[in-house]
Amino acid sequence: MKEVVLGIDIGGTGIKFGLVDREGNIVASDKAKTKGYPNPDMLPADLLKWSNEQCSALQLKTIGVGIGTPNGNYYKGTIDFAPNLPWKGVIPLKEYFEKAFSLPVALTNDAKAAALGEMIFGAAKGMKDFIFITLGTGLGSGIVVNGNIAYGYDSLAGEVGHTIVYRNGRECPCGRRGCLEQYVSAPGIVKTYYELVRHQNLDEFRTSIGNMIDSAEVYKKAVEGDTIALEAFTKTGEILGFALSNSVCYTRPEKIFLFGGLAQAGDLLFKPTIKSFESYLLPIYKNKIPIVPSGLKESEAAILGSASLILKELN
Repeated sequence: MKEVVLGIDIGGTGIKFGLVDREGNIVASDKAKTKGYPNPDMLPADLLKWSNEQCSALQLKTIGVGIGTPNGNYYKGTIDFAPNLPWKGVIPLKEYFEKAFSLPVALTNDAKAAALGEMIFGAAKGMKDFIFITLGTGLGSGIVVNGNIAYGYDSLAGEVGHTIVYRNGRECPCGRRGCLEQYVSAPGIVKTYYELVRHQNLDEFRTSIGNMIDSAEVYKKAVEGDTIALEAFTKTGEILGFALSNSVCYTRPEKIFLFGGLAQAGDLLFKPTIKSFESYLLPIYKNKIPIVPSGLKESEAAILGSASLILKELN
């Protein structure tokens, strides 16, 4: 009977989950709406039922559960005050799953889980030191040092997205101003685009306000040669490269991986990022640290990441 783990990724709108074998094959998967669980202690029973049904039908045996979630505290197994989830306060989710499954359970921040997925199943196989950056609604990060995620004193280390790149800059939901993710993220590049439009073409800005575009539209405009959209990508890459050049001083990674919707823009983002990165790097690091795309499929990364968390602990 093949052994599998249950990987669960919890997001603000949806929950993705799947059974994953040791080779990284997702043998069964499904999803649910987060708002369908107003009480988080209801979730484990439903996933246990689903898991048992799949294992019975496919002749599988579940040996552990891995959970990736916003504001996941690895040490405590809790979700701590996640602003984008319907569950408020501190949620002892690991405890809920341990009681339901009677199996080993591990929980961590979703970006850190994705970094582990990159190390075990993606392009970072065999690497012990790298930085993994997710570029979506925000900017998440996982920093791997000597083969382990850097959790720090209280599991909250490695928040590259909340390093300040502009003093008194854009307001961030964290309560500070000028955080990297306010400039390098899907909403961030849209803000940059509109700032540029307002300064360069006031008539177009006035016209566009009634029909706000998203990051996909900024990408489309850039591909079509729109100079303002192209400049928005250049500025975004310049800021990201600057921030990453500082980040490497702490851990000296072998590589930096970029993942997520914004990273799908390819050279539009990578070229200005790498140019900026190299220009700001400490000379001893120059031309030694590649910035490359993630090796994980967008559709599989969330489940593989959370599964990797428990697989690493069981090995």
